Amino acid sequence: MLLGCRHCTIWANDQEEGPTGPGHYMDFKRVFRAPLFWVLAVIAITVMMFSFDSDGGYARVTTSQAEQLISDGKVDKAVFTSDNVLNLDLKKGETFTDKEAGVSGAAKVRTEFIDARAESLVTLVNEKVPDNYSDEIKGESVLWTFMISIFPVLLLVGLFWFMMSQAQGGGNRVMQFGKSRAKLASKDTPSVTFADVAGADEAVEELHEIKEFLSDPAKFLAVGAKIPKGVLLYGPPGTGKTLLARAVAGEAGVPFYSISGSDFVEMFVGVGASRVRDLFEQAKANAPAIVFVDEIDAVGRHRGAGLGGGHDEREQTLNQLLVEMDGFDVKTNVILIAATNRPDILDPALLRPGRFDRQIAVEAPDMIGRHRILEVHAQGKPMAAGVDLLAVARRTPGFTGADLANVLNEAALLTARSDKKLIDNATLDEAIDRVIAGPQKRTRIMSAHERKMTAYHEGGHAIVAAAMNHTDPVTKVTILPRGRALGYTMVMPVDDKYSTTRNEILDQLAYALGGRVAEEMIFHDPTTGASNDIEKATAMARKMVTEFGMSERVGAVKLGQSQGEVFLGRDMGHQRDYSEEVARIVDEEVRRFIEAAHDEAWHVINDNRAILDNLVLELLDKETLNQAEVAEIFKDIQKRPLREQWLSSEHRTVSTQPPVLTPAEAAALNGSRHVGQDGDVLPTSPGDPAMAAAINRAAEAGAHPEAAVDRDATKVIEVPEGQRVEPDQH
Repeated sequence: MLLGCRHCTIWANDQEEGPTGPGHYMDFKRVFRAPLFWVLAVIAITVMMFSFDSDGGYARVTTSQAEQLISDGKVDKAVFTSDNVLNLDLKKGETFTDKEAGVSGAAKVRTEFIDARAESLVTLVNEKVPDNYSDEIKGESVLWTFMISIFPVLLLVGLFWFMMSQAQGGGNRVMQFGKSRAKLASKDTPSVTFADVAGADEAVEELHEIKEFLSDPAKFLAVGAKIPKGVLLYGPPGTGKTLLARAVAGEAGVPFYSISGSDFVEMFVGVGASRVRDLFEQAKANAPAIVFVDEIDAVGRHRGAGLGGGHDEREQTLNQLLVEMDGFDVKTNVILIAATNRPDILDPALLRPGRFDRQIAVEAPDMIGRHRILEVHAQGKPMAAGVDLLAVARRTPGFTGADLANVLNEAALLTARSDKKLIDNATLDEAIDRVIAGPQKRTRIMSAHERKMTAYHEGGHAIVAAAMNHTDPVTKVTILPRGRALGYTMVMPVDDKYSTTRNEILDQLAYALGGRVAEEMIFHDPTTGASNDIEKATAMARKMVTEFGMSERVGAVKLGQSQGEVFLGRDMGHQRDYSEEVARIVDEEVRRFIEAAHDEAWHVINDNRAILDNLVLELLDKETLNQAEVAEIFKDIQKRPLREQWLSSEHRTVSTQPPVLTPAEAAALNGSRHVGQDGDVLPTSPGDPAMAAAINRAAEAGAHPEAAVDRDATKVIEVPEGQRVEPDQH
């Protein structure tokens, strides 16, 4: 069940710049928050301190000028300092002027001298100023001492401030890393509603109930109903979980807080728990509200899984989340919606009723859902007259909403690349192949021998798939390189399938090895091209034995643990859950399945060698064959005989009683069953292909009477109760 969103256009009104408009005045708050401003401020203060006038009003003169003043008896007082400076106070009425040095009418002068002149200056002062001279020992200033002692501390504080600003996304978040980083959806947020969601009707129905409760809680409280405190959306990537949450936000009309699971965890211990508390405090203060946590598996994993134990930052965050969810009141009207594509690794305490009461599976859509998703994403794209989106939906089983959106986007890109105006069927076909296998490598040069070998390899896959009795039709065979493959054979189901039978799996094993068998039979020298086929076949055969219970020697027993992640605190001390003897039997059974599939593929190719050669010639000529061309070549193919009915044990005998027939099937099969001498209807053999085909036709007609003719897939035809539906009635 997939989702698609309609393309929407957001119009924004331009703001004129003016005396009252944004940008007219400087944003001083932003300037003050910038770390560069404070760095420049510290540098400016330091420069001002060092450039402060410390001469004390003394004019600077040369040493000779100072000696002349002393010799002329103009000095009233002389002071020698420890840094080789002589300060002279002139007598009352005496001044000194030196226009070249820029000194005019100075009553106090200062000169600096070297150690060699110290003795002569002291002698001169003693002679001319005997009664008024002194010595001064200069120490460090108080301001300088303060700066020397406090500057390293200021530097460390500034560095820490800067690091916190960068770690929290700007100076405005300094010392606020414990606050929630959730985004609040506003009226300016592009709105998505349930009308924009396609292919997930059940999920939309469940979430629509959430919207109704938030808008009218009294309706539910009147009958004693409690709305789920938490809703978990889980499913494969690309199925539309986040889109569903956005649709709830657009429909709810209440505050909608969205946050990623990774935003709770920070480099500091305890930050995650603090952010959880702050988030729920905000939500409760603005109740009714919705809190959406995307990728909740980032904080919701199994506890005790790591080496840190309960002191792990992630586990503390999860514990706080559990406490906050338990603290909800019935009338609080705060609902938590979470999304994940890995529900298997979530902590059991998080999934229990009372926390996530409702768990909604968002899966890949069926054919009708894919058709609706394609219609949604096709809006705004020019389509050619002959384009059938329903046919595209039939050819894309297993595609998610994101895959389908990518198909149409690739088709649009290819159309624009080729300077076309409309998206046609050929472009859509190429887009599907690009999404499945990657872009085509048109420039790759292959030798004639390797090209022929590739044709036989892909032909082997196709002919074995066509000759088996439980396989889907071959829709395309090509020898053009695409992605990492030199060629590929596409086997697509006609309808959506949700389970696979044992015979279908055995057929898959056979045609997976068809390419390798063709190489062995024709060239007597297999290549490395079948490595991926062998890998897939081996994995499927092993699952048949260890997971699906399709081996009579092993039985219906699940062997081994699922291939999930290993939790050090939980799984490392566990032993393998089966013995070496059972492991040997498993290997033997896997080998037996592979060998049987190998033999079946060999018989098919050996019996239909002429058809295979004809297919190879067509491939070498056209390089790509569609479903109709392949069916024409395989019209005289020799099918493999039906397999004997498999019994899980020789002690459990075969039942000859066929499945019960519905009234529609029984009516449609009138005249198709065997009748005994006494008039009783005799059961047909379970393996009768004619009977099986008739039942399939009858079931299809009874369930979908409109499917007998080409009609809109979404059309509903009402049938009066108690009346039989004729296949061609409508």
